[in-house]
Amino acid sequence: MHSLIKLLSIDFDGTLVSRVSEPVLDTQCMELIRELQNAGAIWAINTGRSVDLLESGLADFAFPMRPDFILTTERDVFRPGQNGDKWEPFGDWNERCARDHAELFSSADSVLAEVVDFVNRKTKARLIYEAERLEGLVAENDEEMKRIVEFIERARTEHPNLDYQRNTVYLRFCHADYHKGAALAELGRLLKVPRENIFASGDHHNDISMLDGKVAGMPSCPANAIPEVQEAVRNAGGYVAQKDHGAGVHEALLHFVESKSH
Repeated sequence: MHSLIKLLSIDFDGTLVSRVSEPVLDTQCMELIRELQNAGAIWAINTGRSVDLLESGLADFAFPMRPDFILTTERDVFRPGQNGDKWEPFGDWNERCARDHAELFSSADSVLAEVVDFVNRKTKARLIYEAERLEGLVAENDEEMKRIVEFIERARTEHPNLDYQRNTVYLRFCHADYHKGAALAELGRLLKVPRENIFASGDHHNDISMLDGKVAGMPSCPANAIPEVQEAVRNAGGYVAQKDHGAGVHEALLHFVESKSH
């Protein structure tokens, strides 16, 4: 198979994996990814899940093959370890990322304290901590999440580096320089794959940074993607599929394979 796609960056939940319909995985999509891999393309899963949660997802949903790289928690970059079964950091990105986040959270603690106060007093959302540090939150519903995000936007004006990634009712605080798009750009740099040879697909707010055309020349989304994602993909000259989840990714891959190979 001759294709301009050299690197695939695909979101996991809601994109490759359907949690709301059967089958969970689209067989044709997985077969096409395997064909592209066999032809030399590199496949990365780009997810909000941690390494452990992604590993359990790959096992639970019986993935027929393993990704070549994984980009986890919307920021970290991993490659397969020497023994093949454990993941290890690729380059020094994860180290820099951890350092920048530690500095950010200590300098922005007053803003985060305001957010905690607002969430505790005005909402039913649940705050999530990791080793004493505020990691994020889970809202009761989309309406509540909208109010929380509006408050965070006002609170962070003095601290523009304090940002967040949002997917449905889940929110994770992060440094503005680190997101799915930045992690993908770093992977592309390390692998020496130019922007125009990168395909990306996702369905939610936290995917927009890899779908706005800046890091991937072939952005796409399945039909179940939220309107903001579809708009970002269209504005970037990408492909909005007619089908949901993996079937939509398959449709988008075919579109780019066929339109770019002539």
